[in-house]
Amino acid sequence: MKGYWIALYTKIENVNNLKKYAEAATPVIKKYGGIPLVRGGKYKVLSGDEFPRTVIWEFPSFEKAIECYNCKEYLDGWALAKDTTVRNLQIVEGFSTE
Repeated sequence: MKGYWIALYTKIENVNNLKKYAEAATPVIKKYGGIPLVRGGKYKVLSGDEFPRTVIWEFPSFEKAIECYNCKEYLDGWALAKDTTVRNLQIVEGFSTE
């Protein structure tokens, strides 16, 4: 089954740090087969909390998604923004109705 990173950002104190993180992390995530499905953009809150930024990446498998997150290159990239950014990040296994 595919794996998904679902990141809900609750606070972004430094947009430049987030941009540096994205520039460093994107090639690493793609190296592990990650495909961006949602990356910011327009949104409308219908119920629950508001998150100023949502990012969803699809991976070939749940295991690849975890492997990517735990790799040194990704963690080095995240270190560029983690002190000025608060997010909820989950890795979720997909499913099939087939």
